[in-house]
Amino acid sequence: MADRHRFPHADRTDRADRGLGSRQLAAMLPDPAEARPAYRHLARAISGLILDGRIALHVRLPAERELATALNSSRATVTAVYDLLRESGYAHSRQGSGTWTALPEGRAPSGIARLLGPQDTAIDLASAAPGLPEQTLLDALAQITPRLTEHAHTPGYHPYGLPELRAAVAERFTRRGLATMPEQILVTAGAQHALTLVLGLLCRPGDRVMVENPSYPNALEAMRRARLRTLSVPVTDTGWDIEIIESTFRQAVPQLAYLLPDFHNPTGCLMPDEERVRILRAAERSGAWLVIDETLADLALDVPAPPPFASRAPGGTGQVITIGSMSKTHWGGLRMGWVRAPARLVTELAGQRVATDMGGSVLDQLLALPLLARAGELLPPRLEQLRRQRAALAAALAEYLPQWTWQLPPGGLSLWVDLGAPLASALSERALDYGVRIEGGAYFGTDPGLFEQRLRIPYTMSPETLREAVHRMAAALADGPSPSSATRRAHWVA
Repeated sequence: MADRHRFPHADRTDRADRGLGSRQLAAMLPDPAEARPAYRHLARAISGLILDGRIALHVRLPAERELATALNSSRATVTAVYDLLRESGYAHSRQGSGTWTALPEGRAPSGIARLLGPQDTAIDLASAAPGLPEQTLLDALAQITPRLTEHAHTPGYHPYGLPELRAAVAERFTRRGLATMPEQILVTAGAQHALTLVLGLLCRPGDRVMVENPSYPNALEAMRRARLRTLSVPVTDTGWDIEIIESTFRQAVPQLAYLLPDFHNPTGCLMPDEERVRILRAAERSGAWLVIDETLADLALDVPAPPPFASRAPGGTGQVITIGSMSKTHWGGLRMGWVRAPARLVTELAGQRVATDMGGSVLDQLLALPLLARAGELLPPRLEQLRRQRAALAAALAEYLPQWTWQLPPGGLSLWVDLGAPLASALSERALDYGVRIEGGAYFGTDPGLFEQRLRIPYTMSPETLREAVHRMAAALADGPSPSSATRRAHWVA
């Protein structure tokens, strides 16, 4: 077990297998017998998997005979599937080397498309992130201008982060109840960057990683791209099943566990203190690293803000890594996050980081300083605004879609709504025609096809906009496909 406590070297490289197995692909595809013609049904499913990132670009698809066997279908059907994929730009063939995945000209994977602004007049409910008040930004920019000009005479590389920002983040942890030194802080370009660095350092392809189900989709995608094996543990409207988590630590012995205990995204649940202690003990017994995502911890609407998860660790915080960012509390355009970890691990992570971006933007880091310093002033009005918006969203849902149900979360940025039928993907597609962009619940699942009865609806917009969005979704639902047709249609979202 001692080997599990060592830090892997950041300069390690692994060669990826660029071929996709026939059974692996068949497991992601719908039954060819479900719709006719089968070849169009399968081609549509494969192109959807490519767009959603479930199948990577520039990988070799299985040989036609192998895939036909795995699907219990004819080779002629698979030949027609590949022909249609090539015609539509989702595949191309190389003489003597098979058929490879591609994208049609002008198309982007949905993982990228989800981050792009909505077209024309669509209301964007796919992103749960607030904006930053203009005057707040202008005041902060004016305050940091003299300091920025001072830095202009330096090389500008800070792999660990600006010393004053590391100290500010460390002081924030200390103030919240977890004594922290600046040497335990690495400044990153957001929490997603922080997680990617941690996964790259501590995990090898094939390692087991425990994750909640549902979970933050971009974190799940980072694990897929790192070729990690996810072990899912359920999070329901009532919270976590701690016995399943303890059993997973004991029996599967994951290398790492990624958890969102503070106003969990997307369910909004807040993990009780006693459950945190049990998880810490179970992780310690198994030798696993715990990665705690605190991105939403400050957004407490009905309860006091929770102390850091690591402050509950019995006998120290040796294998607990905390990541956080300013994206949800301040602005997603401010790419500013951090890792809190043992100082020796921070040094290893900084080495990992230099291989990708050398160091963060000095401008963004300087801008973060006055915003963090004013958190006690800026956060309360933001929380009050979120309470009003949450109430407006709940009222609109009760009026226009009373058959839907949800639990009002004690914090966070969204409702996890139960539609009562597996129609989320079909509804999200139909809602675009009505000017609403929203993701179906399957996007948050660890496996395709899960949470088709769920929508995550953020309350980060004005009450008037939220009411209009719900009104449009109700119209789309009334006009859209029935639950039975949505069930038959293949919807796979990464």
